[in-house]
Amino acid sequence: MTLKDTPEEWQVTATTTPFRGNKTSVRTDSVVMPDGTVVTRDYQVHPGSVAVLALDGEGRVLVLRQYRHPVRHKLWEIPAGLLDVPGENPLHAAQRELYEEAHVKAEDWRVLTDVYTTPGGCDEAVRVFLARDLSEAEGARYEVSEEEADMELARVPLGDLVRGALAGELHNTCLVVGALSAAAALAGDGFDALRPADAPWPARPFEA
Repeated sequence: MTLKDTPEEWQVTATTTPFRGNKTSVRTDSVVMPDGTVVTRDYQVHPGSVAVLALDGEGRVLVLRQYRHPVRHKLWEIPAGLLDVPGENPLHAAQRELYEEAHVKAEDWRVLTDVYTTPGGCDEAVRVFLARDLSEAEGARYEVSEEEADMELARVPLGDLVRGALAGELHNTCLVVGALSAAAALAGDGFDALRPADAPWPARPFEA
C-alpha cells in the first residue's frame, strides 16, 4: 500500500464569504457528503506561506523569537512569511523572508517539506525550505515594525530544537516540522537527496 495524499473535491452547492480581512478571509461552503446529505463547513482562506530552516556550517539553525497575540506567547520560530501574490515563486518568497527577518542570504536551497498547517479549518499550505551556505546579505537592513520590531535572533544547534520540540517546549509549526524533517533527512539519505528548490508545489502552483 502506497501512502500518498491525493487531490479530491466534493460538490459544493453554495458558498458565502462572511468575513474578509487584510490577508485572509473566512468562507462558508455547503458540501455534499457521500451519503447525499449537505453540511456547512467554515474555513479560513489563506494565500499560502513559506518558511526557511537556515542551517550554518556549524550545524546551527537561525531562529527568531516573536510575540504571537492569538496564543499569547513569544514563540521561537524560523523565518517565514506569506506569499504576497497568487502564483508567486515560493523560493523567491523564502529568499525575501530570510533577508527581511535575518539579513541573511543562502547559496544552497532545497525543499525540506510541504505541509497543510490546519486542514480541518484552514486551507493554508506551507513550503519549508532548507537553506545552507549562509552569509550576511548586502545592503541596508530591512526596516521592521510592529511585532517584528521586538524580535530576537539566535543560532541554535539543530539537536536542541529537536529536543525542545519533543519536550513540549517549542510549539511553532514551521520550526517543529522543519527541525524534525531536517533531523530525519540527516538520519536518512542526507540533504542532497531532498527535492530541488524549484520542485512542483501543486497546493500553490507557481511560475518558474
